[in-house]
Amino acid sequence: MALLDGTHGNLFGYLLWGFGFTGSHRFYYGRPISGTIYFFTFGLFLIGWIVDLFLIPSMASSAENHYSQGPYDYNVAWLLLTFLGLFGIHRIYIGKWVTGVLYMLTAGLFGVGYVYDYWTWNQQVAEANGQAG
Repeated sequence: MALLDGTHGNLFGYLLWGFGFTGSHRFYYGRPISGTIYFFTFGLFLIGWIVDLFLIPSMASSAENHYSQGPYDYNVAWLLLTFLGLFGIHRIYIGKWVTGVLYMLTAGLFGVGYVYDYWTWNQQVAEANGQAG
């Protein structure tokens, strides 16, 4: 698998792994429970974070089999969520204008909506791709 091909590539996974002690790479690959555990345990006390360096290719492969491509790129969607999520730009990207503007006005619904999106973002992008395709 090439680094930039598909829905959940290795390259972006490794980029998020750099912030892996927050669990962001695990959320990206559709593993919200372990992502939350990583968030609260600082990447399982950094040990799990280091182990994940070697697990990213298998997590990417699993995500590739679970999510299909469409007009909305998962990598762009996750980039927007990760770095501009409190401003709602990620929601506007997939066509959710009303909630995107609401996030802008409320800092991601006071952070709660931002956390919710981390848990459900892959599914939201998949639904937007299904509706657009």
